[in-house]
Amino acid sequence: QVQLVESGGGSVQAGESLTLSCAASGLAFGYYTMGWYRQVPGKERESAAVINSGGSKEYRPSVKGRFTITRDDDKNTVYLRMSSLKPEDTAVYYCAVIREDTAQEYWGQGTQVTVSS
Repeated sequence: QVQLVESGGGSVQAGESLTLSCAASGLAFGYYTMGWYRQVPGKERESAAVINSGGSKEYRPSVKGRFTITRDDDKNTVYLRMSSLKPEDTAVYYCAVIREDTAQEYWGQGTQVTVSS
């Protein structure tokens, strides 16, 4: 059974930093692209950052230069370091894993990030 456990969300002031973690179990981590997605009420879920099994990264333009995604395949964990946070970064952040050959997806339960001005 695949399980994704997210942690690290919270409430911070603008300009501060947070690091999200997502620990995966029940899957062969090395075959998956890992991603962090976010959603605010009334809007579609959007990709914040993804990293594939080879370590290539993609960021949405609004977070590039402020967010850093990394993965530790030995710990089956993906991280999102968020710096210089802005109120518009406020959202529920979801961890997702996508198997690169079958496109099968698994999602975490989400963690709230709130940035106040």
